Amino acid sequence: MKFTITLSTLFLLFTTNLFSQTIADLKLKPKEIPKGGYMVSDGNICITPQACNFYNDIETYSNIVGTVKNKAIQSFKSKADRGSIMYFEFDHVFKGDRFLQGLLWGKAGEPTAEHPEEYLAKGKFLIIWSLQANSPLKEKSETKLETLLQ
Repeated sequence: MKFTITLSTLFLLFTTNLFSQTIADLKLKPKEIPKGGYMVSDGNICITPQACNFYNDIETYSNIVGTVKNKAIQSFKSKADRGSIMYFEFDHVFKGDRFLQGLLWGKAGEPTAEHPEEYLAKGKFLIIWSLQANSPLKEKSETKLETLLQ
């Protein structure tokens, strides 16, 4: 009997962490922005138009990817780097992996120098990094999200 209660408690703790997160928790805080002269910018600074179109017109794709509950964007500029991180929270688990891969990368099916966007889909959350692959911002955000969305 105790074993069942303990196992149930552990399951609840692990799942509560994922489902209790909000987009505000996922965004980079000012103290988390890497050194290097980064400035926060309004609007979007996507590397490719496909990523920005997806963010701006997400409702158009709702039949394919699911209904968005909340969304937010963070954009940054520095002398050596620029781009946006897009955050989406869906009503249900994100279901548009294949569609998003085709939209972002086309026939390549994976990030390229011309289309470097990467994304993470975990439960109800989708994060798209419209940044160069070697961006310190991407690395910092990715590390934070891997910890929060285990």
